[in-house]
Amino acid sequence: MRCKLGLKHRQPPSEEDRMALHRLGKDPESKDGGSPTIYLDDETDTYVVQGYKINDDERRSQMDIPDHEDVVELPRRMVQFFLEVKGDKSPVV
Repeated sequence: MRCKLGLKHRQPPSEEDRMALHRLGKDPESKDGGSPTIYLDDETDTYVVQGYKINDDERRSQMDIPDHEDVVELPRRMVQFFLEVKGDKSPVV
């Protein structure tokens, strides 16, 4: 499609181009195969962790958790998916 100046309109980015989250790994021993999961957000350069919600009041009371945050836990075997542990600089997507 061309505008009056003869320039092509740029196509909107595809869903894949907009996606900031890259799944780095899921727990291979998860019973349902869906959790925990480690993601890398390439727009914020942060990790997003899906894990088991900690509801144990005794454990939660040992942490200083601000109202705008929450905590999850994941098995130690999941650390393998963090890029720094793997020695990678970017995810393979």
